[in-house]
Amino acid sequence: MNVLLICVTAVVAYLLGSIPTAVWYGQGFFGIDIRQYGSGNAGATNTFRTLGKRAGTVVMLVDVLKGYTAAILSTLLWNFDVITTNEILTFKIVFGLIAVIGHLYPVFANFKGGKGVASLLGMVLAIHPEVAVLCIAVFLLVVIASQYVSLGSIMAALAFPVLLLLRVFGEKEPPLLIAFGFVIFLMVVLTHQKNIGRLLRGQESRTVLIRLRKKRN
Repeated sequence: MNVLLICVTAVVAYLLGSIPTAVWYGQGFFGIDIRQYGSGNAGATNTFRTLGKRAGTVVMLVDVLKGYTAAILSTLLWNFDVITTNEILTFKIVFGLIAVIGHLYPVFANFKGGKGVASLLGMVLAIHPEVAVLCIAVFLLVVIASQYVSLGSIMAALAFPVLLLLRVFGEKEPPLLIAFGFVIFLMVVLTHQKNIGRLLRGQESRTVLIRLRKKRN
């Protein structure tokens, strides 16, 4: 095992996660620092609310790609015989989490980033795409029903380990992956503490994904 190459790859994963998509997009196209508007968060949700759907979509997709690319770096190491087949999952998790940490504390934006949900989704897509798609469905259903993005994020994060435990695809999942799923859920809860408080007080901002038009008489 080439420890130096693994460490270099870990740094690359952090730098990928540190790309402050929302901050750079806001500064480049609108001349503002997104962290000074709305919720003050440098993530896709605040970008949607502050700069519109197009900006929010771009930020979300890039943030997802950050987590996905970081996790896939493990496959690159495997191709060069740096790690074994049995170690691919471990390093997908490690590099993906490092990218999420980069998103939370980006070196390119004074260590003030977003909540990491989109980057977490990206790494989950790289690790278990089938369950990830189901988690996206859970997120959308919760947001459409409740209009709370934060609640959708929390429930989708919880759905990941629960779906793994239920063996929805008929296979016994690795214990490491299930444990990682609960770590994801814990991370999302911790980064959404303020949102949870506002939800309990009925003060959380709503986001309408689908607007139903009333039929005119």
